[in-house]
Amino acid sequence: MPAHTPHVAAPDGAHGRAAAAPDTGPDTDSAPVTDSAPDTGTGPGTGTGPDTDSAPVTDSAQGAGTALPAAGRAPEAVAPAEAGRAPEAVAPAEAVTPLLRGIAVLHRLTDADGGTLSLSALEKSTGLARSTVDRLTSTLARMGYVRLDGRDVTLAPRLMELGNAYLAALRLPALLSARADALADELDESVSLAVGDRDGIRFIHQATRRRAMSLSFRIGDLLPAERTAPGPLFATRWTDTDWRHWRERRTADPADRTFPAVPPREHPTPDEDFVHRTERAAADGHALDDQLIEPGLVALSVPVRDPGTGAPACVASVVSHTSRHTATDLRAALLPRLRTAVAVMEDDLRTAPPPRPEPPRAGLATWTGASKQELGREFVESLARGLTVLTAFGAGHSALTLTQVARATGLARATARRALITLTHAGLMSPAPDGTFTLTPRVLSLGFPPLSRTSLPEIAQPHLTALADRVHESTSLAVLSDSGEEIQYTARASAPRVLSARVTVGTRLPARATALGRVLLSLPEVRARGYALVDEELEAGLRAIAVPVRDRTGRVVAALNVALHAARRTTGACETEILPELTRTATAIEADLRVAGHFVHVPPT
Repeated sequence: MPAHTPHVAAPDGAHGRAAAAPDTGPDTDSAPVTDSAPDTGTGPGTGTGPDTDSAPVTDSAQGAGTALPAAGRAPEAVAPAEAGRAPEAVAPAEAVTPLLRGIAVLHRLTDADGGTLSLSALEKSTGLARSTVDRLTSTLARMGYVRLDGRDVTLAPRLMELGNAYLAALRLPALLSARADALADELDESVSLAVGDRDGIRFIHQATRRRAMSLSFRIGDLLPAERTAPGPLFATRWTDTDWRHWRERRTADPADRTFPAVPPREHPTPDEDFVHRTERAAADGHALDDQLIEPGLVALSVPVRDPGTGAPACVASVVSHTSRHTATDLRAALLPRLRTAVAVMEDDLRTAPPPRPEPPRAGLATWTGASKQELGREFVESLARGLTVLTAFGAGHSALTLTQVARATGLARATARRALITLTHAGLMSPAPDGTFTLTPRVLSLGFPPLSRTSLPEIAQPHLTALADRVHESTSLAVLSDSGEEIQYTARASAPRVLSARVTVGTRLPARATALGRVLLSLPEVRARGYALVDEELEAGLRAIAVPVRDRTGRVVAALNVALHAARRTTGACETEILPELTRTATAIEADLRVAGHFVHVPPT
């Protein structure tokens, strides 16, 4: 058995899957905090008035009272079950039931194919009343976290802001991803960065090679530690409690069926195999995955150590397949180069300047209160407020006290405190002895894996559909071809007309003859006006107006247009009636693209 040294610095934490709280009847919330009652002694979002709550979350520098009910630094006492763990413990008395239920809904959607489930499927999988599911999804839709399409609920790119908060607070992707990308180019193999998450690992960066046989893991995917190369390296820091939890999970789920990111295990291996791999990793300073996840997949890992503690801050891995390298060959050929790259990464961590704090998002508490006033019972304010707490963290805000969380969100201290209690129980938050809280890797389980593969056309499509419905004309998204001489249509929405512009996705047209192309070519006149209008130049009777779509750096990555028959609107009407709607739609697409592209490459097609 490896030495059980206390886990000091690896960025892991509780990751129990939050099951929905038992439904107590038709649309009832049994937690002490409901979505319809103000916090005792405070007005919504004011942070003033007497704080009459007695939960032991404080801002004490000595950490007095930081332990949550039945929690403290032993998350296993309260973390709900995930990946085969024992059934969850009873939630603390002051946990916010609607928040736990909303988290459960997001988990079900994250695990669903394409991030989509019907309302009835959510009702069945969560065990909640249909009216409760309707209210939770309505609230999540209001926040922009899901999209409602008839009876279906789909994860929306805006939800990635929760995972972005964790990744920004962690800083590792910002500091190390360029090094991982460069190593992938040098080796011509896929390279990943992973962090420990209790007895599993989660990916925080992937530099994947484009091949017919390529890596399919997503950012935020959870894998069982024993079936990976990074796992033994993190396990060298496990405590006796960590090993006990690992064995309990293995006993409850020997086939790993509760890990959607990996195929089920056909032949469970003895526990001692992983123990021996961990001992070997501790001695060698690296670890191998020889087809443990599935036949043909091999990986080599080296820890990137925290310069202050020596514990693995993350693990860098080179991933290949047996037609290119055996596991032994992978180690012999690439270990020296991987270790050299890791040494540079550790230097980056050692010399990195303090992060520049991001400005807090203003008015969040006011927004939730206004939404409650507008939507009434259909808006579960306590769910929205609880998720808002996660967005208080980020670059320069990796560890916050209760007071700092309340100040950043505009929430009352009582509200913020109960949210912290609930998020800690759900495994999304970790308290420290100094009175601060940090996000855990499990925040990535809130929709990040499926959304991390979202393309620009997928982001744009619902916005195009809404635009076509508003202006009753066809609309399209296009990108510039590699040659720069053509545009390629990548998404479109049609208007219900007999006569309309009908261009299929994938069609290519000369760039200079189209409004879309003139926007993408950034011609001086278009740059000055901010849009392009083409009047019957490509085809008689066809009039089109287009605007640019920019990424988070301000670079034009696509163009958006509305095309119509010239008899329906004059060029002046296109500018006064269509252009404002086009601009509004482009702004909405850009907002989603900024969130989705913060830590993940968004493919343009």
